[in-house]
Amino acid sequence: MTPAEATLWRALKGRQIYGLKFRRQHGIGPYVMDFYCPTIKLCIELDGEIHNNHHASQYDTERTRFLNENGIRVLRFENDVVWKNIDGIVEAINSYYRVWTERQ
Repeated sequence: MTPAEATLWRALKGRQIYGLKFRRQHGIGPYVMDFYCPTIKLCIELDGEIHNNHHASQYDTERTRFLNENGIRVLRFENDVVWKNIDGIVEAINSYYRVWTERQ
């Protein structure tokens, strides 16, 4: 794990958010998600510098499309957001969970 992933993992592990279980480095099809919650079909992706080029951007777009087609919602954050506003990431997950529960 990258340092940003390790930091976010500390906020996700142990069912700290609504009792949801997140998995690290979970694969689906040809892709590996940074974090995945199967209960609400939510993928969390952290993007570092490597994602700031055309090839990586195109790959990310294709992967997001594949995941969406398989019913998985993708929330994507820059690594620096983990350092500057991890509470914002947790709130985005909380918001998604609230919307998801309303649909159930």
